[in-house]
Amino acid sequence: MTDLAELIGVLDGAYPPKLAESWDSVGLVCGDPGQEVRKVVFAVDATAAVVEEAIDWGAQALVVHHPLLLRGVDTVAANTPKGALLHTLIRHGCALFTAHTNADSADPGVSDALAAAIGLTVTGPLDPKPIAAVDKWVIQVPQTHTAALLSALFTAGAGAIGDYREAAWYTSGTGQFRPLPGANPAIGVVGAVETVTEDAVEVVAAPTRRLAVLAALRAAHPYEEPAYHLTERAPLPSSLGIGRIGELPRPETLREFTARVGVGLPRTVWGVRAAGDPDRMVHKVAVCGGAGDSYLDAAIRHGVDAYLTSDLRHHPVDEHLRRGGPALIDAAHWATEFPWCAQADQIVRTALPDITTRICTLRTDPWTVTG
Repeated sequence: MTDLAELIGVLDGAYPPKLAESWDSVGLVCGDPGQEVRKVVFAVDATAAVVEEAIDWGAQALVVHHPLLLRGVDTVAANTPKGALLHTLIRHGCALFTAHTNADSADPGVSDALAAAIGLTVTGPLDPKPIAAVDKWVIQVPQTHTAALLSALFTAGAGAIGDYREAAWYTSGTGQFRPLPGANPAIGVVGAVETVTEDAVEVVAAPTRRLAVLAALRAAHPYEEPAYHLTERAPLPSSLGIGRIGELPRPETLREFTARVGVGLPRTVWGVRAAGDPDRMVHKVAVCGGAGDSYLDAAIRHGVDAYLTSDLRHHPVDEHLRRGGPALIDAAHWATEFPWCAQADQIVRTALPDITTRICTLRTDPWTVTG
């Protein structure tokens, strides 16, 4: 039997919650982690029609990209639109789980699925999420005090690496020093060279913990003047981040590339439109699932020929083109994120083969009529 907690573990592993933006709301919205899960539905939005389909199919979990509850929610009463959906899900034993900006920044994530849908070979993120800077402390301490020092360092916040705590490395060696007049040595006498069997202890810590770690070091160390060395690892680039940069198999015109996008993505009333010279050649492309106008400058910095995203507005597009930026392709928000459903579905089916999955193909794009 697979329970909801196992499903959550798989999804959190693929789309770590720590990748979510600070304003976002991701994870389990409703449901009992101990309940059995046999059927899971994937969708972009938890609309009334999507919830109805999930319940009619007998699903125990609905996994969506867009949060149902995000800003300013102070009631889930059944007489409110969102509250009604939650009450319906709970009554029918169907959990709701969200993977939003954490799925945007994951590798692979939303924009990887978008890139694959239109035939791009991904080369990296559009807006990388760097690996944070970290301090490495190297401290020489008599072996008799190694355990006490490590305990103090861990309490101060050192030794944390991802999902691990109390991580350290140490090796033994010989320390040497000669106390000068005025010193008050814990070991040895003034004027004489002293040798001590010591450990060189290495731990990492966030730069924000420097004062706390230093205070703990001094308090737990037996020496009047502890020997230590501190280095900082610079932020490193990674494959994580919003959007993706990729390349087409061969250059093609903007007109041809726009048609490629129209074929690769599900059709919507919104359709696919492009801004720029229709005969401009396109080879290097940036993509961002969902609303991506805040990354127009990033697309320029990467020197791409075209940038595919959604929800582009008149004035930002006009200004972008006046600056000589890459051609822009605007598709429906829902369409650019729908390919992610198949990605998440595959991840769950691979990790939990006893679960039956289904991708909801209902078009939750809100636009319904063109003139």
